[in-house]
Amino acid sequence: MASPHTPPDGASSSPAPGQQRAAALLRHPKLWLVPSVLASLVALLLSLLYMGGIIDPNGSLHRLPVAVVDADTGTPPPGQPENLGAQLTRSIVTAEPVGSVDWRQVGQGEARDLLASGKVYGALVIPADFTASVAALSTPQAKARPTITVLTNPGLGSLGSSIAAQINQNAAHQASLTIGKQLTASPAAAHAAPAARLLLADPVAVSTQVGHPIGRHSGLGLSAFYYTLLLVLAGFISGNLIHNGVDTSLGYADSEIGPWHHRRPTVPIGRTQTLVLKMAMTAGISVLTTTMVMVGCIAILGMDASHLPLLWIFSYCACLAVGLGVQAINAAFGGLGQLVSMFVFIALALPSSGATVPLEAVPAFFRFLGAFEPIRQLSAGVRAILYFDARADAGLARAWIMIAVGFAVALAFGFAMTRYYDRKGLRRLTPQPTE
Repeated sequence: MASPHTPPDGASSSPAPGQQRAAALLRHPKLWLVPSVLASLVALLLSLLYMGGIIDPNGSLHRLPVAVVDADTGTPPPGQPENLGAQLTRSIVTAEPVGSVDWRQVGQGEARDLLASGKVYGALVIPADFTASVAALSTPQAKARPTITVLTNPGLGSLGSSIAAQINQNAAHQASLTIGKQLTASPAAAHAAPAARLLLADPVAVSTQVGHPIGRHSGLGLSAFYYTLLLVLAGFISGNLIHNGVDTSLGYADSEIGPWHHRRPTVPIGRTQTLVLKMAMTAGISVLTTTMVMVGCIAILGMDASHLPLLWIFSYCACLAVGLGVQAINAAFGGLGQLVSMFVFIALALPSSGATVPLEAVPAFFRFLGAFEPIRQLSAGVRAILYFDARADAGLARAWIMIAVGFAVALAFGFAMTRYYDRKGLRRLTPQPTE
């Protein structure tokens, strides 16, 4: 009777004659060298890229655009050349550290327009009766503090809007303390009641409101980023699936699923024509992937979205641009193409997207990447469509331009490389499989 541990007929627990054992191969240093070096470098680079972009937003702050509105129409206090609104605005704009915030002194109408087009992360509004309300605090009838309004812009992301709101609140609080010192030093404050003196010491209240509202199902302003990420991943993954599937079908790569292995007869075809085939399939399959992304996000999950035909067309072009880029890189770099395209479209693009952490709050290297990396360009277009009424000046016009540039670069680079390989006779020679 056979032992329960005896292999079935035709099977063997040890390698067939002439085959190597894994234990013996593990002792070869050269087998370890390439994967160890590549894996270590990738891990290090990913750590530096992802953590380097978000580790210290406040310390990296550089010219974050914030609007300040001085609507104060009061007359200047006795002996002073300007009213308190103008004094407050000047102290805010010149406050240290200089350069961390790009204060834009505008009127109320322009401030609303800047919020509605996503050009500022928030606004600080000084009311028309500010000087008069502060002056009234020194009188016995004073009961309430004047209010400065902080407007947020959640369409630019919860973190960016939060940073701007914190900056505005701190600026208003410091201004209140400065004005309070002037009020408590005045002769009228010397005879005021203790409660009134406390009111004079910190005379300004701060009210925070949403300056440009977005829908409830917008992920607190992050739905545009995650939707863009889905488009990039759809283009990246489908591009690689098409690349591998075509190579397998044409006999230039093995088909291996579990223990089943198959190799098709090799189809004679040049590199340029192979790239034409892969790019054409990418254009066709991107119709399906784009539609499925919209069905999942909008029809099933209920994401807030408007301008649906425009959103589909933009999404398709974005997904296709990524897919064509993947095919061009794979055609140029061969086996390393998937790693290279992963860095181009994912690893370098995510921390420089400006969608979760504003580009004004990341180190200069990531601001440089944000000028051309795809997620930054595409997320600005998606954000304009979803949150800012598809306004061209909200980032949509630039996004279309960068998509066109992406098309041109992918086609030019991909076909330049494949034609060069074909002219040099660098064909993908593989032996025909045995029958």
